[in-house]
Amino acid sequence: MNMTESDGDTFVHRRSCSLCECVCGVTFPVTNGKVGTIRGDREDVWSKGFICPKGTTLGALHDDPDRIRTPMIRDGEIWREATWDEAFKRSEELIGGVLAAHGVKAITSFIGNPTGHSFSLGRYAAMVTKPLPYIYSAGTVDQWPKNVSALLMFGNMWLFPAPDISRTDYFLCMGGNPHASGGSLIGSVDVLTHMEEIRARGGKVVVVDPRRTRTAELADEWIPIQPGTDAAWLLALVHVVFERGANLGHLDGMVDGLDEMRAACADFTPESVAAFTRIPAEVTRRIAAEISAADAASIYGRIGLCNQEFGTLASAMIDVLAISAGHFDRPGTRMFGNPVVHPLAYLMNTKLTGEPVFGQWKSRVRGAPEVLGQVPASCLAEEIATPGDGQIRGLITIAGNPVISVPESDALDAALPMLDCMISIDNYLNETTRHAHVIFPGPSPLETPHFDELLRAWATRTVARYSPALFPRPEGTREEWEVLIILGAMLQGAPYEYIDVAAIDDMYFSGLCVATGLDAAEILPLYDNGGPERLADWSVRVGNFGDRYGANPDGLTLAKIKAAPNGIDLGAATSRAAEAVVTANGKIQLAPTYILDDLPRLKQRIENPDNGLVLVSRRHMRSKNSWMHNIKVLVKGKDRCTLIIHPDDALRAGVADGDHATVTSEVGSIEVPVEVSDEMLPGVVCLPHGWGHDKVGTRLSVAREHAGVNNNRIAPGRLVDPLSGNAIVNGIPVEVTPVLVHA
Repeated sequence: MNMTESDGDTFVHRRSCSLCECVCGVTFPVTNGKVGTIRGDREDVWSKGFICPKGTTLGALHDDPDRIRTPMIRDGEIWREATWDEAFKRSEELIGGVLAAHGVKAITSFIGNPTGHSFSLGRYAAMVTKPLPYIYSAGTVDQWPKNVSALLMFGNMWLFPAPDISRTDYFLCMGGNPHASGGSLIGSVDVLTHMEEIRARGGKVVVVDPRRTRTAELADEWIPIQPGTDAAWLLALVHVVFERGANLGHLDGMVDGLDEMRAACADFTPESVAAFTRIPAEVTRRIAAEISAADAASIYGRIGLCNQEFGTLASAMIDVLAISAGHFDRPGTRMFGNPVVHPLAYLMNTKLTGEPVFGQWKSRVRGAPEVLGQVPASCLAEEIATPGDGQIRGLITIAGNPVISVPESDALDAALPMLDCMISIDNYLNETTRHAHVIFPGPSPLETPHFDELLRAWATRTVARYSPALFPRPEGTREEWEVLIILGAMLQGAPYEYIDVAAIDDMYFSGLCVATGLDAAEILPLYDNGGPERLADWSVRVGNFGDRYGANPDGLTLAKIKAAPNGIDLGAATSRAAEAVVTANGKIQLAPTYILDDLPRLKQRIENPDNGLVLVSRRHMRSKNSWMHNIKVLVKGKDRCTLIIHPDDALRAGVADGDHATVTSEVGSIEVPVEVSDEMLPGVVCLPHGWGHDKVGTRLSVAREHAGVNNNRIAPGRLVDPLSGNAIVNGIPVEVTPVLVHA
């Protein structure tokens, strides 16, 4: 059970929070349908009582009066509530019109970040994306370099090793701020406490960041670095490791490319990159020596390394450093998780089955090469706005707000009204969905079960917990997975009245059974119902700990996990590179040619650095990208959407603390309040992402009162890491000038 009776009509419920990557256990009282104070669940085997401010707002999200609860149809500029049938029939008209006139090549989709946190969306988004020639996603603004390096080095684009910080004695943190993020792609909770424990047992924590974040303040050492230079610094660290003698440890014989990597980093001495990175050579040599000497070092690099000029190089070099220094695939180092559930993303189409080929096609307007099936998200605006064969006429957004989250966002905001068909699956009438013709609402986090499919794949403990829905969906509501199946069938030309959701779901499930070596005819009769719960049970049973439908009688099933309301903990990660790595020869590829071919570009940049101000982004523990700004408790207090600038830069720019400044890039300008602080490296200014809630036509009453400004308005869409197509939103050249008159 996940519910225990308390007093009278009050019941205390337990579940996992689905709002961020920590997946903390929470408890909350419910009295007559109203959620009380939410707290961390001390009995949860994973989080043991830890909770962040976001998790306390699950009830507020559920009760938010601005949340869409019924389908919406836009007639001209007027929105009206509609029945589900009305919304599907209108969608059929819209999709059918584009298909008849232009074909499916004129329709695309944008997949947002919350898809990975959803019980239904993550498992069924493929129903919409599979019929389409190509899609766009938040991935090319977030972590695409890591996908590229994981594919080339380990054979699977979603096989991300994570730092085992609970057992390490040296934690090097680059491009991440776990105090705010909880630890993106770390798969842990309460990272700051782990940092304290590292120091308490005699270890060391080093944070490399252009800003002295709260994470940096709690570390033993903060090393400020020039944005966009992380790859050069990592190469210099590896250079020193090779000077001292590389140590593959138990991976000896399992790694290809050691000599090639030694040669590749030969020119990247600490002295040669010191001016470029702004890190003294003696500091670089000392850090490399400390890493080499550590018993177990956890090396971590996240979003600040991904969405920069050399994102793929930097992402790869994190793993190269760990492997070459002997800090990979053993306790306390970088390790592969061993999740109970293998994500659908682990199926063969995400694995390297031969020589990787990128750029199999190019975007129509810009000529941007495809990488892992996608081009930069910033291409979407021009593909809509530019006439010609292949022009995008239809768009389906799934839990995404690209008008806020995509670089050069004003261009996309102007392009979306040109669409003949726009359908959104979303809980809010936000900056993007206000352009849609139809909106299908999703459930609140408390109206849907939660069983994590993706995020625990990057954890260094093997844990599973199922959380049932707390509140029933309103009668007559269609589930998100059903909406995705219906829209996917429409994209293939099926008339709405003939779409058999259950039959399509059975076909989808049968295909997954076949892909995992099962006889679908034997498996299908075992289930009374389909949908994501059936997929969740299948994924447990075919995983490394599953019962394999009776072949391993002591193995796990979803029913066994449900019977453990506080979760099941199967222990800490163990060395498993030999089984996890799925490259063609089964070995880790330390020096992929595709990645090393970018070194001349890096050398050229070192010789010709930019010397002006550059802009970087930041986030806050009370925020989650472009959403969760409509909850009062999360946005109250001091204005968080400020431009942080070093005192020396403020003096040169003629701005003071509390002033308003104009920040200008090559594509536009924004005005923003100024916060002067020596937490910034001189020459670097910082503005949070995800804000700009001042658009006409939204229904975000709280967010509008705390609108802030959208830094993606001045992020040039053309700036991408060429190896991955990932946006460069850290290290954007800008100019800061005072606003002389401010209303």
